[in-house]
Amino acid sequence: MIEILKAFLLGGCICIIGQILIDFTKITPARIMVIFVVSGVVLGMFGLYQPLIDWGGAGATVPLVGFGNVLAKGVMKEINEVGFLGIFTGGVKAAAAGITAAITFGYIMAIISKPKIKS
Repeated sequence: MIEILKAFLLGGCICIIGQILIDFTKITPARIMVIFVVSGVVLGMFGLYQPLIDWGGAGATVPLVGFGNVLAKGVMKEINEVGFLGIFTGGVKAAAAGITAAITFGYIMAIISKPKIKS
């Protein structure tokens, strides 16, 4: 039960940061998403994101910052295994399941919901 509370608190804090950026800056939501992913990459690269994952579990791995961390971990692992080419392949290999799920379920929801163009 305590793990759920920790995940909720950490994920909520990440969401609060995003909401503050939306409400009090002129940064577009797309740029905020990029900031979160790049933040995850940088924190993961320096090993600073792993303690958050250890403490908050899904609260740290599900948000966009967690996606950036997965990319960083994948690149570092692939560089150690295959060398320089790992820079280009590691992130995609590490995040392949999440990317595939996002595309698949997004497509399914688009079919089910019959989206319309806003006028």
